[in-house]
Amino acid sequence: MLSNPKRTRFRKQHRGRMRGISCRGNHISFGRYALQALEPAWITARQIEAGRRAMTRYARRGGKIWVRIFPDKPVTVRPTETRMGSGKGSPEYWVSVVKPGRILYEMSGVSETVARTAILIAASKMPIPTQFVITG
Repeated sequence: MLSNPKRTRFRKQHRGRMRGISCRGNHISFGRYALQALEPAWITARQIEAGRRAMTRYARRGGKIWVRIFPDKPVTVRPTETRMGSGKGSPEYWVSVVKPGRILYEMSGVSETVARTAILIAASKMPIPTQFVITG
């Protein structure tokens, strides 16, 4: 199921900038294996969910998976064939702002080969280059 915030303080947000590296969420906290982002990007709720499902399917519900990012930024889209002006569009989907170094998924309770393959399948769903990381 696609995740989005239950409620937000404001309906619309500025686009912002993605400069620098991730200073939070860049260490493995829960699992043993992880997927780490190497470039900045907006990752949509659909992409996050697709990666999570792929990992779960490959691991055959074995082990435990943690999703370390949450889509909390609304992206607005204007209707097609709309003239200039008349304000900002309405929120269409949610994204998570990811900077280089950010851990996207974590996994434990499975062998390294299973984890590596599952995480690489999830990596193929991501719009950015990523790397497989092991604790220790």
